[in-house]
Amino acid sequence: MASQDREASSELESFRQQWISDLQSRAHEAEASSSTSAAAPAATSRPRKHTGPLSPTIAKKSLPAVEDDEYYLHGPSFDAMPPPSASGHLLSDTPGKHDEKPLVSALDHYEKAMEKEAQGNMGESLRLYRQAYRLDHRVDMSYREKHFPAGFAPAKATASSSSSGAAATAPAAPAAAHKPAAPSAAEEEPQPLTLEELIASFSGLKIEAAPPIIENTPPPPCPIASLPDELLVHILKDVAVADVGDFARLSLVCKRFAYLVATEQRIWRRVCLGTEFGFTSMPRHWQKTVEWEELEAQEEADEDGLLISMRELEESRLADALSFTASLHDTDVYSSWKNMFRTRPRIRFNGCYISTVNYIRTGQATNQAVWGGDPYLIVTYYRYLRFFRDGTVISLLTTASPADVVHHLTPELLKLHREAPHAHLPSAMMHQALKGRWRQSSALDYPDNTDPKEQESDLYVETEGVGAKYMYRMDLSLRSAGKGTRNNKIIWRSFCSYNKLTDDWAEFQLKNDKPFFFSRVKSYGVGESVV
Repeated sequence: MASQDREASSELESFRQQWISDLQSRAHEAEASSSTSAAAPAATSRPRKHTGPLSPTIAKKSLPAVEDDEYYLHGPSFDAMPPPSASGHLLSDTPGKHDEKPLVSALDHYEKAMEKEAQGNMGESLRLYRQAYRLDHRVDMSYREKHFPAGFAPAKATASSSSSGAAATAPAAPAAAHKPAAPSAAEEEPQPLTLEELIASFSGLKIEAAPPIIENTPPPPCPIASLPDELLVHILKDVAVADVGDFARLSLVCKRFAYLVATEQRIWRRVCLGTEFGFTSMPRHWQKTVEWEELEAQEEADEDGLLISMRELEESRLADALSFTASLHDTDVYSSWKNMFRTRPRIRFNGCYISTVNYIRTGQATNQAVWGGDPYLIVTYYRYLRFFRDGTVISLLTTASPADVVHHLTPELLKLHREAPHAHLPSAMMHQALKGRWRQSSALDYPDNTDPKEQESDLYVETEGVGAKYMYRMDLSLRSAGKGTRNNKIIWRSFCSYNKLTDDWAEFQLKNDKPFFFSRVKSYGVGESVV
């Protein structure tokens, strides 16, 4: 009897606790609904802070679209000149040690991790990501709110005003039916001009002088505004020959310069046919040996059977290159000289081509591992190719990041580290650099192909091997990545090793190798030849 009383009392107590919890939950729901309805008018003018998880729609609008090669698409520009040799750095200092600011907050670690990921350093990027999420598990939301605030405001306003807007839509519908239809946006706003029409509208404009510095005073002189077009074109041509990049940036000065840069075909013709940046500086035949020595002087027979020297052969090849370039100025191939310079395959000498490779390998097993498995390591290494106008090239395979390498990728430092090891110098990685030669394909390599763009898109690079008896052969192709830039990508076709003693070829598997992407380096200038 006593046991039955205890069971009945326990059941009664559990029922009482459940009843009280139900009453409390209903009271909380009533308070939440009343507070929501009271705050609804203010929510339209001041959206509440978004505290929930980011929806896929918001994330899709906030983050930019990423294509296949987006991480390698935009090669970094190393415009900062390298520090002088007598800068007073200590031997224990790492490159860039004093330039980086300390990482304090989770957002600092997250931004640095994204920077390392864009550079291809996945191991360091993963470490920084982990540290950022340890400091703040919602650091990705903080990053998006900082860099993409426009993607959050419309979504917040829509979510906060949905409850109040639903009630106001029904009574306003009959009143809206009596209003006249608003004119469409296409009828009110004029259509924008195309790029060709916009450039053509600048044809009648003149160079305007700067306004006076002080009111009611004469304006400063502007001698270039009074120059005739003949002299102005001659000056712009000299600028293009010195640096075609500076010539293109002149279009940002004024509308008159923009018109001349875009339409003056005489300047672009001089650039295409010149040896400074033009296509005649692209070697279609081997100019040097792999060790950068001069080729053996051999006499060849011309069409009439007469022997010609190497000098006469080079002059003949230069004349053929000029005539072939002039013949490509056709509406079917290249519509203008400017279009030819931008789209025709060519090597760029004011920078280097960098290939960033990441792969995963299994680490060494240990008995102290708490996860019960072998560790996995993310390995990052880089391939560098710097081309020179005389047909020589420097090839380097290293784990050093581009910021620590590109300014040391010079023939002088390569020679310095070959004579004696200098491990204490910042350019110690140049001890592993290889000499080589390169040439671009021509119609002679593909006589059956009639497309000039496909005939000239291939690239052949031969470098030194691991020993004196080996040589490496890289067959590459020029491509373009992105919408604005051209000839900024080099893809692999094959990679072989040649044994000079046995005359055997061995092909490497291109399992982990990635394309090369161009990065401009200001210290290279316009890319001089190896002396």
